[in-house]
Amino acid sequence: MTALLEMKQKLKNFFGQYEGYLVPVFKFLLSFGYFWWIRISLGMMARLADPFVIIITALLCAILPVNAIMWVGFLFILGHCYAVGIEVAGFVAVLLLLMSILALRFSGRYNLVFPMTSLSMACQIPPLLPIGCGLLGVPVAAVPAGCSVVFYYLITFIKEQGAILASDDMQIQRALKLLMDGLIKDQEMWMSLIALVGVLLLVYLIRTRSFDYAWRVAIIVGAVAYLLIMFAGGLFLGMDVEMVPLVVSAAVSVLLGFVLEFFAYGGDYTRTEHLEYEDDDYFYYVKAVPKVSISTSKRKIKKINGVSQKTEELPQLPRRGQLPPRASMGDSVHMDLGKKLEDSLKDL
Repeated sequence: MTALLEMKQKLKNFFGQYEGYLVPVFKFLLSFGYFWWIRISLGMMARLADPFVIIITALLCAILPVNAIMWVGFLFILGHCYAVGIEVAGFVAVLLLLMSILALRFSGRYNLVFPMTSLSMACQIPPLLPIGCGLLGVPVAAVPAGCSVVFYYLITFIKEQGAILASDDMQIQRALKLLMDGLIKDQEMWMSLIALVGVLLLVYLIRTRSFDYAWRVAIIVGAVAYLLIMFAGGLFLGMDVEMVPLVVSAAVSVLLGFVLEFFAYGGDYTRTEHLEYEDDDYFYYVKAVPKVSISTSKRKIKKINGVSQKTEELPQLPRRGQLPPRASMGDSVHMDLGKKLEDSLKDL
């Protein structure tokens, strides 16, 4: 445990020292993964599917605000949909406009959840995002998460029906009706939307409680709630739900949630203190949970190749047992007699 705490402290110090360089790197990786997923899911327009274009665009997003990743992703989606048909691009553009006006403009900086939701679902670990947002975010993060679920299934439907939508015999009214039915009548989409938003709100509710180990309880309860919602929804709607992949994804999400809790929170409940205060108007009951921390020693090795400063020459001291030279007694007596004789001559 001590080694883990030392590693956590070193990582925090490292991130604090090089934050200006690491944040653009993380933004680049997120934007590159999101744009690459759009390329794999749609990939209808050859120019936008070029890896060089994706890399350059991801580099630009690394220096732009975080919300730019979502908006640039919208442009990629519209471009690929335009390659399928102008009616498909128009339908997607209207849907994006409605989401931006009615929902996404209220979520602000939490719009970063939009691309992260699509990536978590593409990686087959959908419970990870609601658990992570419930631990680190606020309930408003459910808005971009829910919108991202809708777009994930819409993109999947366009990919599956791309040949039909791109045919010359397809009329505009028929194409729009096909897209509307594919979006509204997709029962799996609505079930995933309810499960994701419900788990996010449940994890946030439990995490903000004051009982011990609230973060860990929220992680486990969130994963179990996701499994129950998906299983009950499958039974109620008559859908075939593969439980083994769901259980595996929930278990992986729990493990990653514990890792997130260790680095983001790490409270030591064994040293919890309950304090009480009061003033003229209120009584205050405070529960203080100290953080688990350890001080890392900073070792500095200084290599000395030679003497840095010249040593001053010290006076030569006598050796042990050797006395300094003194004047002899005869010389001192002679000096006293000569002085007395000189004084007496002056008196005469």
